[in-house]
Amino acid sequence: MSASVPLQIRVDDYLAERRQLGFALRSQDTLLASFADFVAEQHHDGPLTADVMGAWARQAQSGRGTRETWYRRLQKLRPFIRNLQPFEPQTEMPEAAIFGPEPGRVAPHIYREEEIVALLNAARQLGPPGDLRAATFEALFGLMAATGVRVCEALHLQDRDVDLKGGVLTVRETEFAKSRQAPLHPSTVAALQRFRRRRGRDVSSEDDSPFFTGTGRHLGQTLGERQVHRVFNRLRDRLDLPNRGAHAAPRLQDLRHNSEFRIIPSNFGNRSHAGGSRAN
Repeated sequence: MSASVPLQIRVDDYLAERRQLGFALRSQDTLLASFADFVAEQHHDGPLTADVMGAWARQAQSGRGTRETWYRRLQKLRPFIRNLQPFEPQTEMPEAAIFGPEPGRVAPHIYREEEIVALLNAARQLGPPGDLRAATFEALFGLMAATGVRVCEALHLQDRDVDLKGGVLTVRETEFAKSRQAPLHPSTVAALQRFRRRRGRDVSSEDDSPFFTGTGRHLGQTLGERQVHRVFNRLRDRLDLPNRGAHAAPRLQDLRHNSEFRIIPSNFGNRSHAGGSRAN
């Protein structure tokens, strides 16, 4: 890298330019920040190399990385590297096959309803006692399973996007820079109403307030995606969920595939109901 322009400045400039063009970039800012932090931690001097990028891509969450994970992380980095090259001509572009042949779409883990029920029960037990944290993660995981929203989409929901009177969720500026609406099952509406009332005891609500807020010193701020993954991974490992997908373990984003089967977790919309509950 140029000694006069730190990598983080290049990242910030790139993200600002892309946002001016209308791209949401909700997950890319986290990914590029991770890359800049990694390069700094390695005390790398000089032009960015394919070896440095490959080493960063292997830093998968919780040490559960696979070749497919590394490939996809590097693919998400490529647009930034391509943008950087005119400013830093010696920057290398890693070959597409650096980790082997391009992987196909990997089969997700499809959760059984009893697994989602167990996950929501475990989330409900999160401490500290009486804190908003337990209700937040129960509502977040339940919403993903019931509607199919991505974790980044759920975390960027504002209060005005969750219309519980009309039973509609508005997901704004998705990965294709468009917005969409998702109908909410009555049991999901009931669960989100319960969460909104609980959240109201700790933080005031405005139309542009984050629907899922952090807690403690982050109360009122948008819940962080890294924290969500950490909590999910900890609960998943504690529950020792079996793996029926092609990844190393069941993933948080696999929850959204359950909406394709129209499964509404029975303990999300109606805690007193012991059997399964499905949308009509």
